[in-house]
Amino acid sequence: MHALVLAAKGITSHIAPMDLMTRGGLDVIALLILVGWLYRRRPSVPAMPLVLAALNIGLFAAMSTISAGKFPAGVGFGLFGILSLVRLRSAAFTLRDVAYTFVTLVIALCTGLPHWQMWLVVVLDAVVLLAVLLVDDPKSYEPPTRTVKLTLDRIYPEPALIAHDVALRFGQAPLSVDVDEVDYVRETTRVSARYPVQPGEPMSVPDADPREQVTAS
Repeated sequence: MHALVLAAKGITSHIAPMDLMTRGGLDVIALLILVGWLYRRRPSVPAMPLVLAALNIGLFAAMSTISAGKFPAGVGFGLFGILSLVRLRSAAFTLRDVAYTFVTLVIALCTGLPHWQMWLVVVLDAVVLLAVLLVDDPKSYEPPTRTVKLTLDRIYPEPALIAHDVALRFGQAPLSVDVDEVDYVRETTRVSARYPVQPGEPMSVPDADPREQVTAS
């Protein structure tokens, strides 16, 4: 009786429940390896594991639903249109985070598409995870930093004096200082100083501007 109900809904003709459970298990295992191990090998934005898991599980569920039912092709194009609207809003999300987001979506697509041999799905997921393991070396990363924007009340004849003045005002030498604007009318200099993130200090606030505006006088 249960099989007849599934057949009436157009599910068994496209994807079997056992096949769906197997693909879902492979997706969860690949997600745990990617997010739980590879991504966490160095400190990162606390919200990113939730973002990666939500995107992966959501896309897998959407692909499984579209594959199981009799949906028109326009639904698939609409799905990818919605995915194109997803973006990382905070500047604290680096290119590395974007790369992991892309890999998360690829894994969900590989495991969610039907009519693929199971061994091919396993091989594709393994190849993607192995590539991330080999390319993403945590030893090559610099310590996490934060950017502080300052408006200094003078014009500097030499760029080297800016870093020295910023260090005196903050009591700590910055890792680097970039000049954003020099205003000769107001006699001010706007700079962006980069400082290391101290242990226990949050790297960013996802819903706020991660850059701090400071006026030094």
